Amino acid sequence: MYTEKVMEHFQNPRNMGEIENASGIGTVGNAKCGDIMRMFLDIDETGVIRDVKFKTFGCGAAVATSSMATELVKGKTVQEALQVTNKAVMEALDGLPPVKVHCSLLAEEAIHAALWDYAEKNGMQIEGLEKPKTDIGEEEVEEEY
Repeated sequence: MYTEKVMEHFQNPRNMGEIENASGIGTVGNAKCGDIMRMFLDIDETGVIRDVKFKTFGCGAAVATSSMATELVKGKTVQEALQVTNKAVMEALDGLPPVKVHCSLLAEEAIHAALWDYAEKNGMQIEGLEKPKTDIGEEEVEEEY
């Protein structure tokens, strides 16, 4: 059973689309379920995320977590965006069914992948950012919960 917030973000996703000449683009997926998430960041010269968009191929929970993740990082600094976890995404959506927790992990990793791309394009390192995984499997979900 999905929460009202999950349904709202699925039916009326925020920040859907793509950003031309994005500062950073991150793509992650889950080979098992077929979800693919791509996050686009527009980061200004002070390191603030001016705009963020997403494109997601997947279930309703994947769309909802993508939408909520964009809401959580928009207007934040790169460092603040790095602190957005899958748990924060799930809490902001008032929870997810256990079989859909991996969608929130995809959202977190998509943010990290876009930040990684931004750092690589600008020849910089972002403290605390590790090279993201491109495929999120069920084993990551089991480690978290």
